[in-house]
Formats: sequence, C-alpha cells, structure tokens
Amino acid sequence: MNKKRLLALLLTLAMALSLAACSGGGQGGGSATPTPQAQTPSGGDATPAPDAPTGDQVEIVWWAFPTFGVDSGYEQELANAFMAANSDVKVKVETIDFQSGPDALTAAMGAGTAPDVLFDAPGRIIEYGNGGYLVPLDDMLDALKSDLTSESLIQTCTGADGTAWMYPISSSPFYMGLNKEALEAAEALQYVNLEGERLWTTEDFVKMCEALRDNGPTTVPGIVYCGGQGGDQGTRALVNNLYSSSIVGEDGSWNIDANGVKALELLKEMYDAQSIDKGSDMAAADELQKFQQETCAMTFCWGTSNAKSYATEDFTQISVPFPSDDGVPELEYLVNGFCVFDNKDEARAEAAKRLIAFICDDATWGPESVKRTGAFPVRASFGNLYEGDEEMSLLASWTKYYGPYYNTRDKFAAMRTQWWNMLQRVFDEGNVQAQVDVFNTESNKDAA
Repeated sequence: MNKKRLLALLLTLAMALSLAACSGGGQGGGSATPTPQAQTPSGGDATPAPDAPTGDQVEIVWWAFPTFGVDSGYEQELANAFMAANSDVKVKVETIDFQSGPDALTAAMGAGTAPDVLFDAPGRIIEYGNGGYLVPLDDMLDALKSDLTSESLIQTCTGADGTAWMYPISSSPFYMGLNKEALEAAEALQYVNLEGERLWTTEDFVKMCEALRDNGPTTVPGIVYCGGQGGDQGTRALVNNLYSSSIVGEDGSWNIDANGVKALELLKEMYDAQSIDKGSDMAAADELQKFQQETCAMTFCWGTSNAKSYATEDFTQISVPFPSDDGVPELEYLVNGFCVFDNKDEARAEAAKRLIAFICDDATWGPESVKRTGAFPVRASFGNLYEGDEEMSLLASWTKYYGPYYNTRDKFAAMRTQWWNMLQRVFDEGNVQAQVDVFNTESNKDAA
C-alpha cells in the first residue's frame, strides 16, 4: 500500500470511530489490545476446534470485533459448528477491539497480512472495497436480494461502482422516543398514534409540540441538537421526513431539495414560537441525557442501543417513527455485515464466503446470530425473531420503512460537518434558503 492510500485509510477510520456515538456500533468495551488475540471457546456442546489444518484443509482467519458480545465465546462456537459441517476448512478466530482494531486492520492490509473474514459496519467495509482490498460478493448478494426486508439494504453493501463488498446479516432502525407521562400531563398524547405501527403526521407532531409548550411541565418539548455530529442521523431523519425531502440530488451530489427547505423553515418557525428548542452546544448524547433526566420530552436519536443505555424507571419511554407529511416514514438505520479480504488465494476466499453464508443463512445459526447482534434479520424469510416481545416486534415491523442509505457516499464526512453548522445558522440567522445554498455548495467541495 502506498503512503497516500495508507494515510487516507487511517484518517477515514479515525473519523469513522469518532462519529459512531449514536449508532451503537464502533463502541467496544474493555481496554485496547495492541494485536488480535485468539478467542477462548465458550465451552458447552460446541465441537472442539482442531489443533492444526490437515493437508486437505484450507485455513482461514476471522478477525472479530465483539459484535456478538464481549468475551461471549460465540464466534468460536460458530467456527466450531461450521468446521464440523465443513471438514475441509479450519477457521482461526482472533478477537479485536473497537479501539485498536481499525489500526491493526490498516497495518495488516499494508503488510499483506489481512485476515480472510471481518464482521463490521458498511463505512469501513466499503472503504476497503473501494480501495481494492476485498473479494467481490456479487454472487452472494444477488442470491439474497429477493429475500431482503428492504431494497435499501442493497445500497449498504455496494461500492462506488456497484460492486458488492459486504454481505449483510442484521439491521436496526433509528427513530424517536417520547416521554408518555409528560405528554399526558400536557394533553399532548392525543396527537400520537399508538396503534399498529404508530405512523403519524407532521401536522400532529407540530400540535404535540405546541401542546407541550402551552400546557406541559417545565421541560422543553424537544431539542434539535446541532453542536456536533454525534447522532446527526436523528436530526437529518427529522428534517427529511417532515415534508418527504431528500438530501441527495438526482445527480448523486449532496443537495437539500425544496421540501427540505420547507422542513427547515418549519423548524425555525417552531423554534421562534418556543415549541422546540435548539441545542447549539449539544450532540445526541447530551440530548439523550436530558431526555433521560426529563428535562426534554422527546429524543430524536432513539434506537435499540440507546433505549438500553438511557433507560429509566422514572417515566414511560415510547418509541415512535419519525412523523411525515404523508404518514409514511423513511427511516435511517444501521446495518451489520461481513466482508472477505483478497489474499490472492482463491481457495481461502471461497472458504471464507462459505463461512459467511453459514453464519448469516444457516437455518439454525443464522437467526441466532442475528439475535446476538441485538438487531433484526435482513432476510424476510427469517420472520419475526422476537415473538412475544411487543417492543422488538414493533421495531422489526419498521424495517420496511428504511430510506435511502447514503453513509457510504462520496464526501459523507464533509457533509456531516456542514449539516450541524447549517442547523446552527438556520436557528441563529434565519434565511433558510441561503443557509441551504451554503450547505449544498460546501458539502460537494473536494477536500483540500
């Protein structure tokens, strides 16, 4: 790898880690380890791994972030089960953490010692693929397309030229959280649909916020945080849903359209009328803390991981999709998947693809692996894996409302910086169209 490409990857990975605050991904526990360590099997009924490959075996290496849980041993259980059914392959599992792992991966690619299999998020995987370090997975993705819960998931797996670099296993939507008791006290709950999939409209969202302002306790209705890019997918989902707008133009450039301008003008009017507040010095984590502490009545950055991290027994937290003018939301979401590194060995690549298919698609191990990620299957044929869990079943029903996935688009990092700065200017200066024009221009500039 030449120095320019290596530096670019290091910068990209560092940024990806710093921006993962609200997605639930990229936040590993425990201390950093300088090099991957072999994972200890968890025991139980799993078939023990062979000590060394035989002459008829292909050995592949799986570097595993703790996506299935820290020190769970589940990765080794999967490897053992796969090897029991595929005697011609030996799988070596090595765990990496979210702090040192990305740097270790970059160093390994530069030295030509990359693993064969990696489980990660689209941002890093697509970067690796576009850089020429991965094996295309088009054949696997083509076979999966007819069974996906949302066509939008295809966008998470493909690079700039349409090549499939990732094979997905699970996903989870981002949505809003409401304080039920605060809404009841303000007689604002009447504007929230709690039936079925809880779809609701922009008009009712405005009425709810006005009722909270006029009749509610001393808490502010909601805070449009814009002091940084942590959890910024929440404020983009709010803006993009209010009038069914888009942030990507027909030519693929970053472009807030006329309906986006209309949505921002509405939020500015609501701010001036004190039915929402701004958070110029806040990112999502700050807003989530205020929601937990009951100093604001809603959050725009709710998700399965944050619902656990910011849970409370002091009030009832209600999950709702984002409101939209037509009552049909387009939700932002996270997705988990696998990639195969190109180590110039066809036998290893094919063995790695078989391991991925086993983990994701096997009738027994596939559903269990999905549940271990705390998310929902990308395969519609897996059905509802959370029967009897009312909340998780509700969230699973929202996967069909996934909107376009743009996190892997060119200049995504530049757009994020422009986004929260634009929100600040909208609230502080007004003249929404002028602020949007600056956003559209600056987001598409080539980096210096």
